[in-house]
Amino acid sequence: MTATDASRPPAPAPASTGAVPLFAGRALRASGKVLPEHARSHNRSLVLQTLYTQGAQSRADVARETRLTRVTVSDLVAELLAEGLVVELGQREDARPGKPATLIDIDRTGYHVVALDLSEHTRFRGAVLDLDGGIVAQAEVALDGATGERAVQLVLELLDGLLALTTARVLGIGVGSPGIVEPNGVVHSAPNLGWTDLPLQERLAAAFHLPVHVANDANVAVLAEHASAPGDLILIKVGHGVGAGLIVGGRPVLGAGSAAGEIGHVVVGTDGGPRCACGKHGCLEAWLAVPRLTAELERLGETDAAASAREETLREAGRRLGIVLAPVVGALNLSEVVVSGPAELLDGPLLEATVETLRIRTMAEHHRDLRLRMTAHGQDIVLRGAAVMVLSGQLGVS
Repeated sequence: MTATDASRPPAPAPASTGAVPLFAGRALRASGKVLPEHARSHNRSLVLQTLYTQGAQSRADVARETRLTRVTVSDLVAELLAEGLVVELGQREDARPGKPATLIDIDRTGYHVVALDLSEHTRFRGAVLDLDGGIVAQAEVALDGATGERAVQLVLELLDGLLALTTARVLGIGVGSPGIVEPNGVVHSAPNLGWTDLPLQERLAAAFHLPVHVANDANVAVLAEHASAPGDLILIKVGHGVGAGLIVGGRPVLGAGSAAGEIGHVVVGTDGGPRCACGKHGCLEAWLAVPRLTAELERLGETDAAASAREETLREAGRRLGIVLAPVVGALNLSEVVVSGPAELLDGPLLEATVETLRIRTMAEHHRDLRLRMTAHGQDIVLRGAAVMVLSGQLGVS
């Protein structure tokens, strides 16, 4: 089932924004002047980024902040006003001499973003968010073991329901999917969902006639962290599988085959270990994924006698994570590692063992300030990151 265009306000034309895919090697936000051949779209993003982060400004304020000429800013603002992306808020009330300046801002109430998180093993989750990241509405559908085309239909049904909950124009749809996802939104491989070379972005765009951005769930999640704490970081997402999102120098890292961060099937150590769904023994995912950990803890039971065995199971999973992370932290000199997943499993003995292993396996003098923490975004991290992806992809802001 898909929504009809007549049932919702029209979306802005994506071609007019100069948007490019977020995961195409570019920085998350515009930060200065650029070559003439790219100037207009870059400067447009620069104006929008300034308004998004600074709030209401006059045209002269924007010109000073961006170091663009007043003529350039006035021209760009006129274009953005005509498209409905920017609104005038009235004159500034101050005691300065001369004619009061007119304040402008992004139309924060005029647009919604729809975000999907397809990473959980029992359900697909979605939300409608405003441009400031506030969640307006949420919905979910039970996965019930669906794979292949049936899983795609569940995505369409979830989106259809979410779009019916929007009360403003939809800027775009952001999707965090498990597996290896190419920059064009093709899910190259998502074994848990039975997807191979699925053109998910193209199919959703055709069904809903809206701009769509699809990326790996861990790569999407790291955008939410970077938006609130800019800097180099790696985010480990633990769910049905295990993946990592990495941002270095303000740019998401994808790798040559779009598989950067696929740490779940790295074999940890040479001592064997649990059999993984991929057929190997001792993959990080076989030690750390939520279904595996949960099943092992349930097997051990809740008795006092089993308490030490339960803690050792968690600590062993943490040590395996630390072994995989140590060369990454050492090679990139990262100062922050963020972990996303069920806090009742991860926060405590598991993360303590990860930190201990990292300190043992890296040069302590180079990583004495290393910080490993749980995400502050909780279970909504992929949804919030998907909204950031749409904002960056469509407007060049984050």
